[in-house]
Parts: sequence; structure tokens; C-alpha cells
Amino acid sequence: MYKQILVPVDLNDQGFADKAVELAVWHAKQSNATIHLLNVLPGIHMSMVSSYFPKDAARKMRQDAQAQLKAFAEQYIPDEVLHHQYISEGKTWSTIIDNATRVGADLIIMPSHKRSKLDKVMLGSVAAKVVENSPINVLVLKPQGLVTE
Repeated sequence: MYKQILVPVDLNDQGFADKAVELAVWHAKQSNATIHLLNVLPGIHMSMVSSYFPKDAARKMRQDAQAQLKAFAEQYIPDEVLHHQYISEGKTWSTIIDNATRVGADLIIMPSHKRSKLDKVMLGSVAAKVVENSPINVLVLKPQGLVTE
């Protein structure tokens, strides 16, 4: 059974993250596991990027993300399930793997977003990169009943 479950949450597209958290809650209840919610912010501190934002933009973005992630957790994770929330910054797929290692996760549960084939070629799939590079098990939820052409 799994003991440390990491669930990446895209706060800009919560429509499917709730399903990943529901599955994580089920697993956590079965094995008394801890859920680790993670939101990854873009690299706003990079010198090229940061010059386009006001000085306190990164702090404000992080505070907003923390508040949203807390509200998300309160809505989808029952009080009896031990959970933590993290906000990290960087390249999404590698930050997910780094955080999984940091918290000692033995499972990552994440949604795969509906994307066109062109989007996958141009942008790559975060889920695919996590699966390809993760040293631990990754459970990827696919949108049910959605056509992904």
C-alpha cells in the first residue's frame, strides 16, 4: 500500500484535478496514507521574466496560490485524511518529480488534460514527462468520455 501520495493540482484548470484528489483520498483511507497537494508556479524569479513584473508580484502570486490551494484542499479532502499543501516554482514536470522525492512519495496521482495532438507536439505533455522520468509509480487519470483529437 502507498503511504505518501503526491497530487499535482493546476489551480487554473481545477475541473479535473478534483478526480485525482478523490482517488488519492480513497487510497489514503485504505492505507492511512498522507496526501501532498502541489501547485507549481511558473519561474517568475528568472531574471528575464522578473523584469516584466512589479517587485512584489511573485510574493502576491505565491500568496494567492496558497489561499486557492488551501480552499481546494478544504473542499476535496476530508478532515480525517492527513494532508499537506505545497507551492513550488519551476518547470512543471521536473518540479513535480523533485517534490515527490522531497516528501518521500511512493505514488503520484495526476490528471491528463484533454489536449489536441498539435498541443502535445508543440508543448509536450506534463503527465507524459512525469511518467517518463519519475522513479516512482505514477497513476494518470484520463478524461472519461472526452474526444481528444
